[in-house]
Amino acid sequence: MLKQRPFLVETLTAIGLILAPILLPYLDFAPNTVNRILVWGLFGIGFDILFGYTGLLSFGQSAFYGTGGMVAAYLLTRAGFPYVTPAIVAGTVAAAVTGYLVGLIALRRTGIYFAMITVAIAEVFFYLEFNPLSEWTGGENGLPGVPTPTLNLGFTTIHFTTGWSLYQYLAGCYFVGIVVALRIVRSPVGTILRAIRENPLRAAAVGHNIHAYKLTAFVIAAAYAGFAGGLLGVLQGFMPYEAFVFDTSGQLVMQTAIGGAGTLFGPLVGATVWLFLQDFLQAALHLGAAWKLVLGLVFVLLVCFLRHGIIGGIKDLYDLLARGPAKKAELRDAAAVSGMAAADEQKVAEREIAQEPAAIPLPAHNPVPSGFSGPILQATGLTKHYGGVVANSDIDFSVNPGELRGIIGPNGAGKTTFFKMLTCEVPPTSGKIVFEGRDITGMSVTDVCQLGLTKSYQINQLFNRLTVGENLTIAALAELRGKFKLDLFKNPRHIPGLMEQVEHTLELVNLADRIDTPVSDLAYGEK
Repeated sequence: MLKQRPFLVETLTAIGLILAPILLPYLDFAPNTVNRILVWGLFGIGFDILFGYTGLLSFGQSAFYGTGGMVAAYLLTRAGFPYVTPAIVAGTVAAAVTGYLVGLIALRRTGIYFAMITVAIAEVFFYLEFNPLSEWTGGENGLPGVPTPTLNLGFTTIHFTTGWSLYQYLAGCYFVGIVVALRIVRSPVGTILRAIRENPLRAAAVGHNIHAYKLTAFVIAAAYAGFAGGLLGVLQGFMPYEAFVFDTSGQLVMQTAIGGAGTLFGPLVGATVWLFLQDFLQAALHLGAAWKLVLGLVFVLLVCFLRHGIIGGIKDLYDLLARGPAKKAELRDAAAVSGMAAADEQKVAEREIAQEPAAIPLPAHNPVPSGFSGPILQATGLTKHYGGVVANSDIDFSVNPGELRGIIGPNGAGKTTFFKMLTCEVPPTSGKIVFEGRDITGMSVTDVCQLGLTKSYQINQLFNRLTVGENLTIAALAELRGKFKLDLFKNPRHIPGLMEQVEHTLELVNLADRIDTPVSDLAYGEK
């Protein structure tokens, strides 16, 4: 894999946060605008993990933004709780728990249906805040009197009041948020989230519980939203009901798209563009409510011409400039290899005659249990009906250990359906499937993969935007970690045997020198 520079991003982020109050005033950024940018940027980190890394578009993040903010504000104003930071943490936990419960419902559907469910949930939360729960949330008046935080160092107490003073507190919160997020996306869980975004079918087929990982991403996004909501109350001195409105979720989606999804810093960049233009258009150009029209046009232009957002556009430009020299070097290498091919061919032939070829053993995966005898895979009376159409009828089939079997038949004979039933992608209408002596009928494709039964696909199912190494890592993680594990802060390189298995597999398929190549760049045979 490419060599990593530990803590480089974190260090640059810290330097940027330190320099911001020194440099931004020269660019006419007011401290309140910068503080709002940090809150929106923190709000967007969680949404980017959900949308940019996992591929789940939610329009309901305002529900968790408002929930976390209202819980923190209620503790600090009406409950008499004196500590700001613990109150914000309590709001974060409340938002995360709410996200878990909502996710159990919303994630039962995918695609546009999931997005519509989150819209409905946001509207439900707004109604609850504005009407039945108004006694606790203040309704249209919100909760005023939210205090600013203090930090007791023992020998002195620091009061974070407003402006650049409060910026120090918000910048510290943002730094903690981005460091945690970076650890998450670099962890095995982050790798699997990207796999789900690229190809959820394949992620499940190699043995990952994609529903559990989606729920994890949903809860993480809700927690970040609740954390940012608590900071919103601190920033404004009161917790407004507007945190629950659908417009809040819409702005979050647009800011992330402007900055660049799947980057973590995209929401911060998008919030900077959005809020700076909002202030500039209203204060400098005196456009009043028309600022939304102009900002909408800016958003359309950015999305049309920078499909991956501002950060994505910068990255694409860098890759384009870097690809030129690399391409020339690749052509020179190809010419050199072509020139040496004829001379090497004779030497290789002589070596192959003189030496006995060495077989490289494949890694053993769930070997047949000791004492087991009989067919390793057996189907009895396997039948599948789709309404009145019979795809398969009363099939008996068995494979003994070490045996190769072929299934032949014309198009439409039901071969694909049969294989899908064998690997539990689709349940049979009737019949029984036994693998290594265990009845697997009705099990999920993830569970049977964990037992050692899976398949390749006629049309290859890969994670095309990920590298060759990442594709193999995703498969190996399912074997080494099981179908679900919350090692959110673990470096994949520290998982025993992972890198060795990936490198060994690359050697088997002669792709050791393509480990960092995106799968989309491979030839079809290499895929």
